[in-house]
Amino acid sequence: MKAAYMSRVWRRARLSASRLLRDRSGIAATEFAVIVPIMLVMFFGTVEFSSAVAVSRKVTLVARTLSDLTSQSAGTVTDTYLQNVFTAGIGILWPYAPTPTNATLSEIYVDSTGKPKIQWSKAATIASGATQATLTAGHKLTYDVTGIVPPALLVPNTYLIFSEVSYLYQPTIGYVMAKAGLSLSDVSYTRPRQSLCVDYPAPVAPAVACTPVS
Repeated sequence: MKAAYMSRVWRRARLSASRLLRDRSGIAATEFAVIVPIMLVMFFGTVEFSSAVAVSRKVTLVARTLSDLTSQSAGTVTDTYLQNVFTAGIGILWPYAPTPTNATLSEIYVDSTGKPKIQWSKAATIASGATQATLTAGHKLTYDVTGIVPPALLVPNTYLIFSEVSYLYQPTIGYVMAKAGLSLSDVSYTRPRQSLCVDYPAPVAPAVACTPVS
């Protein structure tokens, strides 16, 4: 009698152990708790990386647009014209905020020896919420940019319109990318289209004419 009772207890114990081994009702919850943080980091990382790539392309487009619009001028540009050119960058960067944008437009003269120097230069910034760019001082006149201009563009006695754009991309979720932001920049070079060079007769010190500055 006692042996039969112990046999039944043993069979029940084995059955309970077997059921316990087959019971996987908590595994899904455990896997979910482990995987979700990783998946969220991957998701937000992908979103931030894609946004950074999109902004980088827009920065390149702004640089090309600035030099292109300036080079199309019929020989002369004014502060108003340059301000409008810089302001075009706001529309190009949309829907991203244009506030951390700094841009510079310069004309480079390549002398008879192939040395490039700044002929005139103007910079601009875009304040938060502004609908127009604010002009500021650019590079110093006659600044030697030999180390910046590609050698293939150093054709003696020619001019280049040189644009520079920098932008600080600030990710929404900093821990998946650089917390301080990602610095993006690009440059563009364009030959004057309608004249040998583009004059800037605005009252700068000293006044610059469309002739080589020595």
